[in-house]
Amino acid sequence: MKTIHVAAAIIRQNNEFFATQRGYGEFAGGWEFPGGKIEAGETPEQALVREIQEELGTEISIDRHFTTVEYSYPSFHLHMECFLCSVQNGSLELLEHSDSKWLGKDDLNSVEWLAADVTIIEKLKAIF
Repeated sequence: MKTIHVAAAIIRQNNEFFATQRGYGEFAGGWEFPGGKIEAGETPEQALVREIQEELGTEISIDRHFTTVEYSYPSFHLHMECFLCSVQNGSLELLEHSDSKWLGKDDLNSVEWLAADVTIIEKLKAIF
């Protein structure tokens, strides 16, 4: 089975987390933490900064590694490095996603997360 390596940004502001809804592809309509594939020669952090700039037109700072998710979908295995992040510059403009929401701890289950992201939600609720 093919493994895809991605990095995800858990963008936190005022005790809320930024969630995005996929606007394309096999998982269109599902909710996730934004990010994307790690390209050859990139660290996960470099990939994440690049992906957030491309997808949201925003510059982020990476505060710290939060968790690593290993999840097997039917057609591929996902290895996802997740980082707590903050907005440095920009306004989180949706360039590839169909929708977004800021969710507080008690609202994290109000959207239908993609399967790999569900484990992140449980860890966030336990810590914050």
